[in-house]
Amino acid sequence: MYFFLQLWFSLLFNIYSDLSQMTLKYLKNTEVNISNVLIMSGDFNIRDNSWNPNFLYYSFYSNVLFKVADSLHLELSKPTEQVPTRYSNNHQDSNLVINLIFLRLESLEHDNHTIYSNWRLTLDHAPLTIDISIFEKHIQTRKRTLAKNSKVLEQIVQLFVSNTERIWYKYSKVVNITKHSKNWGNGNCHRDLKTYKQ
Repeated sequence: MYFFLQLWFSLLFNIYSDLSQMTLKYLKNTEVNISNVLIMSGDFNIRDNSWNPNFLYYSFYSNVLFKVADSLHLELSKPTEQVPTRYSNNHQDSNLVINLIFLRLESLEHDNHTIYSNWRLTLDHAPLTIDISIFEKHIQTRKRTLAKNSKVLEQIVQLFVSNTERIWYKYSKVVNITKHSKNWGNGNCHRDLKTYKQ
């Protein structure tokens, strides 16, 4: 399962992919028309050495995940501290790193996330957090306009035309075209005319 959250014109893309990787396969095989994704996060259920140095192997699905992230212009975020994200209730099983965050490539201010293993309480997954700066921005809510088919618009156009004509006649001058006038033609004109006639 996955869902989208619209947040200040950017998208938070939250994913849960089961052990059979149904969501990841869907994203790979479907042309998802999403733009302006800022963060993709979730439980990807993939064990891989790329994000867990204690795990010795690489997964085929990590390549698929990186292709999906690349198509959304995202890259893998590094945690501020390398700790597991999923904790096993069975002491014989090892703890895992399967919860990940991917960030927009040019978002340099969002470069790391934090894993809070002490916040999980009775849960088996640790929360991941990242700070997102939201800058104050003035949004224009009023504008000037003219009503459709307004007679005022016609008057403005006529005023513009008459002013343009007045300025033209004021600053332009009358010249007589004679055989001594400056020749605008050059070698390129003659060459192109010759080519055209052929």
